[in-house]
Amino acid sequence: MEFFKLRRDIPFMRHALAFNAVSLITFLAAVFFLFSKGLHLSVEFTGGTLVEVNFSQSVDLDDIRGRINTLGYSDVQIQNFGSTRDILIRMPIVKGIPSGEQTAKVMDKLKEANASATMRRTEFVGPQVGDELTVDGLKALACVVVGIMIYLAIRFEWKYAVAGVIANLHDVIIILGFFAAFQWEFSLPVLAAVLAVLGYSVNESVVIFDRIRENFKRLRKLQTTAIIDNAITSTMSRTIITHGCTQLMVLSMLLFGGETLHYFALALTIGILFGIYSSVFVAAAIAMWLGIKREDLIKNNSSGADFDPNDPNSGAVV
Repeated sequence: MEFFKLRRDIPFMRHALAFNAVSLITFLAAVFFLFSKGLHLSVEFTGGTLVEVNFSQSVDLDDIRGRINTLGYSDVQIQNFGSTRDILIRMPIVKGIPSGEQTAKVMDKLKEANASATMRRTEFVGPQVGDELTVDGLKALACVVVGIMIYLAIRFEWKYAVAGVIANLHDVIIILGFFAAFQWEFSLPVLAAVLAVLGYSVNESVVIFDRIRENFKRLRKLQTTAIIDNAITSTMSRTIITHGCTQLMVLSMLLFGGETLHYFALALTIGILFGIYSSVFVAAAIAMWLGIKREDLIKNNSSGADFDPNDPNSGAVV
């Protein structure tokens, strides 16, 4: 299905240097904020106290936040848990104040507002557990990157693997840069969103690389830049349909998902937007500068059983 079909190829690669200069500036700004400000890690990574509280009726989270803030605790997270009568409170470690004392003070404040407040459970997450989560998260990120590189190298050729991985890391660093610059909370759901963006972004790169490979067979008289421009232009309708639908779903989570899903959806929103950008202007351009040529891809696709030279959509894989 196509929304539209462009008759002329858009010369994306003619402006590849300018677009990649913008990408480089954005990337360097993200790295600067990561080193200068760092990530605002959540309780799961830094350690702290988690308290689950039940009320006899629905409660106003803003009122509860205001009361707990009077205790002087910073970065306290409060959200509904299961229903509007249950809340989950996450408090970071405060030097000199034991976890039990923190919990007792919070419960006293809650009972002042609503005498029916009942503590269902309390847990303490130590810094050691947070360190383990940080290491495990980095390992997961490394495994995803290595897996993507191996996949692209086997399916296409090493130049495409390098281009794809650089584009994907570009997306990840920019997401982290946004969270560092604005000091948004970086939690386990946000880490999950970052890993999801890696897989989502590489899918767009694979679609474009697949079309480039088929164009090298079908459009033998065109130069490499024209081949890439045609590949990107011919997949634009598919890109708009796929990413537009995904972005609508993510925006619905961002606008209506509440505090629990806010930063998860925000990370996905940034990742999807920059994922489209990087697949077109970063991955394709780097592959071009690395010197891709017809022989690199055709030798890996000796069987043309599934290819129809008269079908512009033949060979593209979603």
